[in-house]
Amino acid sequence: MTENKTLTGERADLLESLVMQRGFLRHTVAGLTDEQAALRTTASELCLGGLIKHVADVEARWMRFALGDPEAMTGGEGDWANQFRMLEGETLAGLLDAYDKVAHTTDELVATLDLDASYPLPPAPWFEPGARRSVRRVLLHLIAETSQHAGHADIIRESLDGSKTMG
Repeated sequence: MTENKTLTGERADLLESLVMQRGFLRHTVAGLTDEQAALRTTASELCLGGLIKHVADVEARWMRFALGDPEAMTGGEGDWANQFRMLEGETLAGLLDAYDKVAHTTDELVATLDLDASYPLPPAPWFEPGARRSVRRVLLHLIAETSQHAGHADIIRESLDGSKTMG
């Protein structure tokens, strides 16, 4: 991941938190084969490769939103379940590479975006009517989202081979 060493204050704190959570998530897939990354090891539909794919997609869409494209939040519903699975032809290396590219873009944008800029959210059952989100809140959401899925990944990896992100 790119980490802009010139950032200070709030921007540096937000980026450091996001980079740390991405690192936890990436750690859970270290050393796995594509087959292992595609396995469901719990009652959940989640697999490690699918989580990497999902988090990359969510981060990319939220950052398009942060650039002033509220419609970015209306995409991705078409095949929700497959956002969490590795599909035929997908590789863990390819998913990680895509995630790295998204992360690099986000890291660069954190340095330049107006954190107070705010955009309307599209109508959706999970957004309150008329809601808006600031860029700052988008970044906080990405930290929380990545952290939550890093926790999911840790459980899946521990079920796979006993490895843990921490401990």
